[in-house]
Amino acid sequence: MLNPQEFVDCFRRNGVEFFSGVPDSLLKELCACIAHTSQSGEHIIAANEGGAVALALGYHLATRKVPLIYLQNSGLGNVVNPLLSLVDEDVYSVPMLFVIGWRGEPGVHDEPQHKKQGRVMIPMLEAMEIPYSILGADLDHAEVIVKDAVAHVRKTSAPFALAIKKGTFSAYAAPQVEKTDFPLSREAAIEQVIDVLEERDVVVSTTGMPSREVYEHRTQRGAGHQRDFLTVGGMGHASQIALGIALQKPERSVYCLDGDGALLMHMGALALNGTLKPMNFKHIVLNNGAHDSVGGQPTVALDIDILGIARATGYAQVARARTESEVRSCLQELRTSPGPSFLEIQVRCGARNELGRPKTTPIQNKNAFMDFLESAG
Repeated sequence: MLNPQEFVDCFRRNGVEFFSGVPDSLLKELCACIAHTSQSGEHIIAANEGGAVALALGYHLATRKVPLIYLQNSGLGNVVNPLLSLVDEDVYSVPMLFVIGWRGEPGVHDEPQHKKQGRVMIPMLEAMEIPYSILGADLDHAEVIVKDAVAHVRKTSAPFALAIKKGTFSAYAAPQVEKTDFPLSREAAIEQVIDVLEERDVVVSTTGMPSREVYEHRTQRGAGHQRDFLTVGGMGHASQIALGIALQKPERSVYCLDGDGALLMHMGALALNGTLKPMNFKHIVLNNGAHDSVGGQPTVALDIDILGIARATGYAQVARARTESEVRSCLQELRTSPGPSFLEIQVRCGARNELGRPKTTPIQNKNAFMDFLESAG
């Protein structure tokens, strides 16, 4: 296995001193090492993967140095446009390294949303004419691979990718990062939301832990899962899925349970939600200031005025809650007031170790959800 510290040191010895990306569970040890060992300005957790490419491009323009971008392979969709229309050797020809977590690798068990991406990742890189190397747990030293990769991007002034298999990195003992100390857990806040909904209300939950917690709570209540669309992939798109439903089902209340990392990833969605003014649209953001589902790396969501942004983009009602009583009061107003409405619930990081996963397939979830919308509509 690769020692994350030695891996990062290899890059730095070869002149790679700037890192940006979106955290991935397969790369969490590497991300922790980069965050802990980087000086100010050397590491930026981007809002989305395409943004990381743009940051890296700006860094290269200003320094002539080679940047590194890390991402889960699901984020390849966000980097295709800047890669092919800016970084490519036929346009600006920019040397750039990519470290990509290979979720859904063929033959390795993974969740349904990762299987297709894992199967087509290498063909995608080849179609984009991006050369690559594959690193796995059988590798205990990466000096030659890193040196060759850096030499290649400098020689060609073009991108090169390192595809990282599951289990490649050994553990990294990073110092404990100060966690948010809000009274409510995310799961407790989700339970409060679910418990006040009416039978006809619709839920769209964001990717990662929130959808798992929605599913778990419905299971515990024996309530069935047909009311919930679990957005198991496509981080950052839950609110637009919810908006599409709300516009077509104006007689139904549509609740989007979003995360702070997902909100930041495609924040332009707020402008559409607000300006189209669906009165039945209820947008709830569970904000713990972290990418909690992939390792707890920080976001900037607790450092910005999310309510001010929502208000400025046209939401009719905005509110913030931290305690159980505040959530209860805000939910009552959310249910009875015309939207579009926005509620930020600030919650602490973390999830139960024994938190389950949906037992139904995405296709089963979709079909049951569509039947619910049709039968109750």
